[in-house]
Amino acid sequence: MHTLLIVEDEKMIRQGIKAMVQRSGVPVEVILECSNGQMALDILRTQKVDVMFTDIRMPKMDGIELVKAMDELPNKPLTVAVSGYDDFTYAVEMLRRGIRDYILKPVDRNQVKEILERLDAEIQQSHEAKENSRTIGGQQLRHLMWDDNVTETERAVILKQYDSDFYREGYMVCCLENQGEDLMVEEDFVYISNLGDMECYLLKPERLEEYIKRDWRKKYVGISRLKVGLEQLREGFEEAKAARTEAFWLERAYFNYEDVAGWEVAEPVQLDNYVQMLGTVKAENAIKQLRNIFWNARRSPGHCNLEAELKVFLNSLMETYEMVLQNETEELEQMKHLYAYPCIGVYETEFMGWLEKFTEKLNHKFEDYKNKQKIQQAVIYIRENYDKDLNMAVVSNYISMNYSLFSYAFKQYTGTNFVNFLKDIRMEKAKELLENTDLRIIEISQKIGYENEKHFMKIFKVTCGVSPTEYRRNMQYKKEQ
Repeated sequence: MHTLLIVEDEKMIRQGIKAMVQRSGVPVEVILECSNGQMALDILRTQKVDVMFTDIRMPKMDGIELVKAMDELPNKPLTVAVSGYDDFTYAVEMLRRGIRDYILKPVDRNQVKEILERLDAEIQQSHEAKENSRTIGGQQLRHLMWDDNVTETERAVILKQYDSDFYREGYMVCCLENQGEDLMVEEDFVYISNLGDMECYLLKPERLEEYIKRDWRKKYVGISRLKVGLEQLREGFEEAKAARTEAFWLERAYFNYEDVAGWEVAEPVQLDNYVQMLGTVKAENAIKQLRNIFWNARRSPGHCNLEAELKVFLNSLMETYEMVLQNETEELEQMKHLYAYPCIGVYETEFMGWLEKFTEKLNHKFEDYKNKQKIQQAVIYIRENYDKDLNMAVVSNYISMNYSLFSYAFKQYTGTNFVNFLKDIRMEKAKELLENTDLRIIEISQKIGYENEKHFMKIFKVTCGVSPTEYRRNMQYKKEQ
């Protein structure tokens, strides 16, 4: 329990009960003391007390008068009477008025411990039941606000169960981008998340300014008109959602429903064409035009068309460049939810920043693809012309590629450098000629592109471990076997 109050005019008894409470093993965060019923009533009017031990006979206001006066309080503590033997008749009267137990003086510590354990269990059980009730109530509120399929029968049942105690003095619905926290139903506010891309608060009007200044300083909030009772909850949510939409597009920190303008819907915007442009030399122009579209939308938010077109654009992007976007689908799905972002400026920054990075990635992939095609041409050319005077400059010129880029791209593609690749082809051809023909070594050297016979013989021995002549002889032995 949180707070326990001891009301007793005799200081020694009061302190003795306090010591027994502290040694009982039942956790109590705060123990308060006072010497008469009037002081106790003043405490109960200003703060919540879970359990109260009170004497019956006290000056100014006795225990019976205190219990009677407590009937006017919204939160009454669980009360235990402390009485002398002669006060038993009064204790019975207090039991009739709802006290939970009584203790005879002198106070027994075991009895105090037993009573505290029982009352603490009751408090815990009450808290759990209240928490469950709040959760159920919160889910019903979400149902009323968000579900378009609520039947009239369901609506009537929810209203009957909750409407009598629901903000009868009025409240305002406030919508902002969804943070996805747990649902909360408190005495002074209700918080409901995951209403599409938005979340909302139900606040008493006097709390609104406090939230704007303290909690929503960097938020873009839509605020409904004053509503009363559950009957007006859905209407309040629709108003707050419309105001939140205006706050999003106009980038105003908060926006009241009274200020929502009937914007003329802008000319239809077709973004699908820009998808193909991103994969061409027109990509830069596409990005520039998309920036202009955002700029126009912020000036005159006939925004519904743009919101829908952005989703079409992202879907088309995912379909067209599926292989390139394999690891980015989650990020793209998030960008389909505009109102999950604080405002259009934040969304545009993230959207365009991602698009520019994607275009760079696309260009890089495209360049890689073009380079791959060119290196494939180079490999074919080398295999067809290995017998000529080939070098890297000749081949890179043939496929029209920068010499340094060719050197890098060739090694990336083949796994080896140009010189070794050409040498390996020539050596394989040399072994084939040595094994299957009677050509002289000098003739074979010339046939595979080496003008200098000695140079060929040296390279062959380094590569194959034996001279060309030895290799031919070994191959002949192998055939004879």
